[in-house]
Amino acid sequence: MGIIIIRRKAEKEEILEMLSELGTIIKLAVDVERRILAGGGEYHSDCEEALLIDGSKQDNVWGADWEPENRTVSFGAMINIRPRLGKLGYELEDKNLRILIENIVRDFLDIDRQ
Repeated sequence: MGIIIIRRKAEKEEILEMLSELGTIIKLAVDVERRILAGGGEYHSDCEEALLIDGSKQDNVWGADWEPENRTVSFGAMINIRPRLGKLGYELEDKNLRILIENIVRDFLDIDRQ
C-alpha cells in the first residue's frame, strides 16, 4: 500500500485507498507550510517520509489522524515529539497549530462537507 500525497481536495477513491491500510482511520502527516498532506500508511512516520522525499522540511510536518466516518481529526503521533522545538509530548498541544492542521485536513479530506 502506497502513501498518497494530497495537494487538493481528495477524490473518494483516494480516501478509500488511504483507508485500506487501517480500515476506519487514516494516518496523516501534514506540511503546514506547503499546505499539503500525505496519508495512507500504517504509521505517521510513513507519511512523514513521503513528504520529506517530496521536499517538505521536517519542522513543518506534523502527525494527525482523520476518521471519515466521524469526521474527526486527532493529534496524537510519535512524529509530534520534537524536543528541540519544545514539543515534548505525543499529543500536539499548540492550539494554533492544531487549528491550522485541522483546516488543511478538512479542506482536503472532508469530501462530505458542503
